[in-house]
Amino acid sequence: MTSPRISFEFFPPKTLDASFRLWETVQTLAPLAPGFVSVTYGAGGTTRKLTHEAVETIHKHYGLNVAAHLTCVDATREETLEIAESYAAVGVTEIVALRGDPPQGQTHFTPHPEGFANSCELISALADTGKFKLRVGAYPDPHPEAADAQADVDWLKRKIDAGAHSAITQFFFEAETFLRFRDRCAAAGIHAPIIPGILPIENWTGVKKFAARCGTSIPADLDAAFTAAKRDGREELLATAHCTELCTDLLAEGVEDLHFYTLNKPHLTRDICHALGVMPASTLENVA
Repeated sequence: MTSPRISFEFFPPKTLDASFRLWETVQTLAPLAPGFVSVTYGAGGTTRKLTHEAVETIHKHYGLNVAAHLTCVDATREETLEIAESYAAVGVTEIVALRGDPPQGQTHFTPHPEGFANSCELISALADTGKFKLRVGAYPDPHPEAADAQADVDWLKRKIDAGAHSAITQFFFEAETFLRFRDRCAAAGIHAPIIPGILPIENWTGVKKFAARCGTSIPADLDAAFTAAKRDGREELLATAHCTELCTDLLAEGVEDLHFYTLNKPHLTRDICHALGVMPASTLENVA
């Protein structure tokens, strides 16, 4: 089994302590030579400025290929495209184009009166500029707003047809979840790369809450295993073993790329990458 191509997701810091944690995360994981790293956009566009600053710093000081998240939330078309142009101006030419979550306190996405109505409109407008490689989201488990599992495949097909180059999935806990989704996408005529999103489990209680919000199915046996592991003080060992096995199963089925949701906690992700045969390419010398 050959080592996978890897990528990482970070989120922008809101406090000084969080800033130190982000830069420690980047420094720890950058030597693994990721194909790209992405930086998230807070719900309701709350971290717009912080995202831009983090993207520019990582690109400039660490020499990594950065994909900036961009959403449709709470901005006009003109404002959103201005943000995209500001990324292009500093040499950032990859964007993860998303509809985005509703602002805090709202349960449903409502487009800005002068904004993009959905992710497909955003993708199409960005593609028309000819300046970006576009990545989009995909959902192996049904999105909470999807009518059924096929609706997520249909939406992904629309996003690819609008100009997206590849998709990154929401996290999942079993390889079969991704593989079944990949088969449905192939049957629908989707030939763009679909990269599985991997969430190393740092805190099972928190992950379960996150999974419930985003519609990710939680296997009963995994829940029982983490409950027992917490009692015995073996959570980290189980997390490493589970995630490594999940990735190994995916690689055995022809998956070549893995995208890790690091939560700005690098060490578990690093250990899993090492277990998969991804070792440091060089020593990182530049610091922010």
